[in-house]
Amino acid sequence: MSLALFFCFAWQVAACSVATAADGFDRDQALSTSQAAIGNSVGDLKFVNAQGQSVQLSDYNGRPYVISMIFTSCHHICPTTTKHLSKSADAALDVLGDNSFDIITIGFDTAIDSPEAMRLFAATQGIDATNWQFLSGTRETIETLSTNLGFQFYPSARGFDHLNQLTVIDREGKVYGQVYGVNFELPWLVEPLKQLVFNRPESAGHRIASLVDRVRLFCTVYNPATGRYEIDNSLFFQIAIGFIFVTSVGFYLLREARRARRS
Repeated sequence: MSLALFFCFAWQVAACSVATAADGFDRDQALSTSQAAIGNSVGDLKFVNAQGQSVQLSDYNGRPYVISMIFTSCHHICPTTTKHLSKSADAALDVLGDNSFDIITIGFDTAIDSPEAMRLFAATQGIDATNWQFLSGTRETIETLSTNLGFQFYPSARGFDHLNQLTVIDREGKVYGQVYGVNFELPWLVEPLKQLVFNRPESAGHRIASLVDRVRLFCTVYNPATGRYEIDNSLFFQIAIGFIFVTSVGFYLLREARRARRS
């Protein structure tokens, strides 16, 4: 399944990336670098949010979050990806729970992507979610973060050439997975988030809490017919019916064995 997803990601990169090898941007090499970043720590880097307040990436530790790298002067790909991310995030929050994860959009064009530019970009895309922040950083900070994320971008006649990449970060601030494409499939984003959200550290060592997390992880499934995630409890009803059947058969056999002994 992982191999199939990887080839789907690769196809999306090839289909959606605006870069070409002639521009000095190698898609295959960029994808390889991106995948190699899984497990990296993003680092405790400092940024400025759209309200002009200083924030650090460590402020977001404790629950999963998604990093989206954009440049605000982009007029098609970045806005389209952001709007699709917004739609997908709403669907993910519906099934994973409110405030189950955060989203951080970071402008990598440091010459233009000021806090005000990021604020206007968010407003233009209709983003006002409380769990979504738009951040600006210095050139050094962006370069460090890009290296840690495995994200590459190059100036071009179109502005910048780069992978259409979302990075899923775990509770400890490490790269957990990558999502590629402009209009990516919903499971590509939700599956890694689901694994992180339903694997709560506070559940470790607590049988009931751990069982609840496992049930939620197992029962939260994607329905291709509706294009959304749903809670499917049907398997547990089947297990319950099977348990009742087996118990009934066992009780019957035990009763017959006792009758035989009395006879």
